[in-house]
Amino acid sequence: MNGKYQIIEDCQIGKGTIIRNFVNLYGCTTGENCKIASFVEIQRGVKIGNNCKIEAFAYLPSGVTVEDNVFIGPSVTFTNDKIPRAVGEWEVVPTLVKKGASICAGTTVICGVTIGENSIVGGGSVVTKDVEDNIVVVGNPARILRRLK
Repeated sequence: MNGKYQIIEDCQIGKGTIIRNFVNLYGCTTGENCKIASFVEIQRGVKIGNNCKIEAFAYLPSGVTVEDNVFIGPSVTFTNDKIPRAVGEWEVVPTLVKKGASICAGTTVICGVTIGENSIVGGGSVVTKDVEDNIVVVGNPARILRRLK
């Protein structure tokens, strides 16, 4: 690990993981051989698998689980609360990204969904429901473009 980053308590960083400048990590776990670009935030309880690449300005709040070999593009945002309010109780709603998935730049993933194995989410999409395995989705809301072989 090199650069200027902030790791605040309770993180487990896998062997061979590269963390670039200005990254905030707290209470999370990353697998081995991951690449985390600048200006990424990964919050408490997030689990990142092995060989993942997380590009600049990605935001992964509590409740997100990312399996092995996943690509998360620049400025991808995950949410973790279906009804956010400034005051009062709230509940973390989990989201799962299965192995081999790719989420392209500028995508927003609304909490409570599963992004399927080897699936691709096109840039700028808004994912509001589950994405099947081996499929390409695009748009707002994200819809099937085609199936992968």
